[in-house]
Amino acid sequence: MNIKILGAFAAVALLAACSSDDKMATPAATASTSSSIVPGSQEDLVANVGDRVFYDLNMSALKTDGKATLDRQAVWLGKWAKNNVQVAGNCDERGTSEFNIALGNRRAKASRDYLVAKGVAATRISTISYGKDRPVALGSNEQAWMQNRNAITSVK
Repeated sequence: MNIKILGAFAAVALLAACSSDDKMATPAATASTSSSIVPGSQEDLVANVGDRVFYDLNMSALKTDGKATLDRQAVWLGKWAKNNVQVAGNCDERGTSEFNIALGNRRAKASRDYLVAKGVAATRISTISYGKDRPVALGSNEQAWMQNRNAITSVK
């Protein structure tokens, strides 16, 4: 009799272990999670287009990969004409605050000017410079500095 009861408990435990958790791992469940991004949102911009371009040390000239990102942003902004954006210029921690504010401003304007040249209305794009005050990567090394030399586009 005890063997039958133990067998029944084992069968119930096995079924319970296989029931709900495996459903979360199915492709359909994974697809529904990724489709939770609202089209035209900041999350959509980040996930499907890219929200930032990177610059070389003390430079505000756009690089090839930055232009490619801005090309995708221009197409996205054309599709989502109701969206206005802000482009924030950022720098690494080196240099004076005044120098980095000015450099961040040039970076933001370079990105804005590129988007305008691609057909985005200038009235839809504001710019701001944070200089070195808003690092995205902490650290005092080249890897962190490269990530902090950027212009980030945000939906407003």
